[in-house]
This record gives sequence, C-alpha cells and structure tokens, in this order.
Amino acid sequence: MAISKELLEIMACPKCKGDLRLTEKEDGLICDHCRLLYEIRDDIPIMLIDEARKLD
Repeated sequence: MAISKELLEIMACPKCKGDLRLTEKEDGLICDHCRLLYEIRDDIPIMLIDEARKLD
C-alpha cells in the first residue's frame, strides 16, 4: 500500500517543514531542500531526522 496523495500533500519535512516527494520506487520521501531521504518501512514513513539518510 503506497502513501496516498492526500497524505503526501499534508506531510512536511520535520527539519525544514518543506515539501516532500515520493521516490521513484515509492520506498521513501525526499526533501529536496534538506537533501534528506526518509525511508518508508512496512508502509510507515520514518519521519525522524536522526534516521534520515543524506543525499549526495
């Protein structure tokens, strides 16, 4: 089950409060401003800044 568009529209990056976008594989959420990837595990987005992966 993927994240619904309605949920994605109201979600925000916990660090900068900016917009998020879904990865191509729909396995994570990306904040382009912070260059962070928040993984989605078992259909649950892990929105913890300390667990986010930095993108190059």
